[in-house]
Amino acid sequence: MVTNPFIISGKVEKEYFCDREKESEELISRLINGHNIVLISPRRMGKTGLIEYCYEDKRIKENNYTFFIDILQTNTLSEFIFLFGKEIYKKLIPRGKKIVRGFIQALTSLTGKIGFDSITGMPTFNIRLGDITRPEITLEEIFRYLDNADMRCIIAIDEFQQIANYEEKNIEAILRTHIQHTSNCNFIFSGSQRHLLQEMFVSSSRPFFNSGTFMHLDAIPEEKYADFIMKMFGEKGKKITEETAFYIYNLFEGHTYYVQRTCNEAFTLTPEEGECDKKIVDIAIDKILDTYTVIYREILSQLPLKQKELLYAIAKEGKAKNISSEEFIRHNSLSSASSVQSASRQLLNKEILTRSENIYSLSDRFFQLWIKKMLLG
Repeated sequence: MVTNPFIISGKVEKEYFCDREKESEELISRLINGHNIVLISPRRMGKTGLIEYCYEDKRIKENNYTFFIDILQTNTLSEFIFLFGKEIYKKLIPRGKKIVRGFIQALTSLTGKIGFDSITGMPTFNIRLGDITRPEITLEEIFRYLDNADMRCIIAIDEFQQIANYEEKNIEAILRTHIQHTSNCNFIFSGSQRHLLQEMFVSSSRPFFNSGTFMHLDAIPEEKYADFIMKMFGEKGKKITEETAFYIYNLFEGHTYYVQRTCNEAFTLTPEEGECDKKIVDIAIDKILDTYTVIYREILSQLPLKQKELLYAIAKEGKAKNISSEEFIRHNSLSSASSVQSASRQLLNKEILTRSENIYSLSDRFFQLWIKKMLLG
């Protein structure tokens, strides 16, 4: 059975990892030399894959504990602590019972709420959100444990800008204080909302001012990605022309996830020893879009009319500039500049739209294609 070389979930082995030599070396070097990193890129561009790839490098793996949490869906400090504690526990399990017990015993604010496996006697991280009744104290205990760990700790917090939306209004200051006083940890603050992260780390009035080295993750160059696609097909006994590889790349402007997902489906549809062409790619994309139909319909059903109208207008153009201009409003039969501004604000808050230098586009490239397909019939 031929293994699909286009990995779309889980850990990516080195032979299936496309390019990023420069970015991975830079990230590894900065971590080794004690930097905190602010890693910014559009959604689905490969931040998580890059971090996990660097975590597997022996220069990092042999000398550090590595942790990764995605806080996009969190809204409170308790949720943050729950994910953070669970990730630490999960990563410590392979190190043995003694090390796990050390971590659990450090969480004195949760004493009596930690269970034990009846067979192994191993502590189990089976607490619930409601058990974290003193989150600031529990957070302090976690940082104290990490600061005294027997190896250096690297902690990646994905979609870090989310802490600015927490119910508690002083989270930036609380986290900054703990991070500033730890001598045994380095952090990767990653996120997709460039303007929010830059404001957090560049504004002198914010707690995280000047506390990280910026790295920007852009699309893999077209030629390198096309070469990778052709190489992966070829090594598995199938073919794809450079023209078709470029076609896939340009459909999504090199956004890693969408290119990988499309290549994965197109590879599946290509016969053994056959050649993948544009027709197969289009069929692959249609199959992918069909799997999202229920989700996308649900999203649209929850949007007010004016937000939906603006979303359709931007989806049709792919990228839209000056959306409050008279020309854009008239061309797309929208109501007014004020209604467009209000709708765009709401869609940005819901992360359905993304904005970069006053250019608006849909965060989900498949959603954009699905809407265009729906509107055009």
